[in-house]
Amino acid sequence: MSQDPKPFQPFGGYESLRVYPLAELIYDATVVFCDRFLADNKRTTDQMVQAARSGVRNISEGSGAAATSKKSEMLLTNVARASLKDELLPDYKSFLRQRGLRIWDKDEPQTLEMRRRLKVRRADNLPKAAPGKVILTGQEGLVEFVRLAEPELAGNAMICAVYQATWLLWRQLQGQMRQFEDDGGFSEELFRKRSRKRGPR
Repeated sequence: MSQDPKPFQPFGGYESLRVYPLAELIYDATVVFCDRFLADNKRTTDQMVQAARSGVRNISEGSGAAATSKKSEMLLTNVARASLKDELLPDYKSFLRQRGLRIWDKDEPQTLEMRRRLKVRRADNLPKAAPGKVILTGQEGLVEFVRLAEPELAGNAMICAVYQATWLLWRQLQGQMRQFEDDGGFSEELFRKRSRKRGPR
């Protein structure tokens, strides 16, 4: 019996990707954000929730597509990135701008601190929240933070989270491209498998 490996590429396991749980939390937090601040604007709510959903679902679909098409995996990963970066992110910025709230500069101390906390599931050694205030405790605390924080804080937290997710997706896309350049895809593996069976000519 042949011991040749199957031609399918490694696939699945999207839940172990660093970006997947963050994208899922962005989706959940976007639903909370829209319910809280945009309940009277159904069109914008639908657009933002759909963009966040597209981000997380295309990550999982891309992982599944990797079995037979590296090209499809890269395409879907890029769709996930575009949904977050080109659709959802501008809506969060518009929300703040249209209400006269600040969009924090990327190098401001509070931005850097928020980004630091969003790099981990749960941040350690955090100060205790003042009475009536809420602090961001890491990725796992994003939904609760958006549920309770003032609009400017909640909006900037979501902007930081989206930037973090799109950066991770860009890194993932670069890795997929390198793997495709090195190993090829499903068609190339089928060709190699047929060549091994035929033997030298």
